[in-house]
Amino acid sequence: MVFEDEAGQSLRPPKARTWSRKGVTPVVKVTGKGSGRVSLAGLVCTRPGRPSRLIYRMLVHHGRKGEKKGFREKELARLLDAAHQQLGSPIGLVWDNATAHTDHAMRKLIAARSWLTIFRLPAYAPDLNPTEGVWAHLKKSLANLAPHSTDQLAAAIRTRLKKMQYRPGLIDGFIAETGLILQPP
Repeated sequence: MVFEDEAGQSLRPPKARTWSRKGVTPVVKVTGKGSGRVSLAGLVCTRPGRPSRLIYRMLVHHGRKGEKKGFREKELARLLDAAHQQLGSPIGLVWDNATAHTDHAMRKLIAARSWLTIFRLPAYAPDLNPTEGVWAHLKKSLANLAPHSTDQLAAAIRTRLKKMQYRPGLIDGFIAETGLILQPP
């Protein structure tokens, strides 16, 4: 069973609480220049008797003309192909009803992959997708981080996601948080 979701992060960090001396409000200075963004697509993979896995891809958008701003059908298909190769088995994919997941081009790409079975999450049910937990954990770790460039932000994200990949117990926690029972009856 594989759960998929996309997320993004700009140079403006998520807000979080922090400690400081009494009477001194901490201020994190953020550069206002640039329109860079890091787009992420992630797969939380689980299989009975095997450790859970996180597979992800990143697109860095520097704000230049002609640069890809996010994941479209071909990039998502490449991610699924890579997951199929790494997992070495057919995939039951659970994802939301985003436009890139339901349009004609994606349906055509899905039909060409006999090893892929699609399950759609109900509308407005992000709490059923463990990949949302990955993004929440990532954004919490990026709180109050003020990178100077999109490349610096991408490096921080890559480091944090790589650390998550080596912690299958953490991935299991994201799955357990959904309340889904994934064991066969």
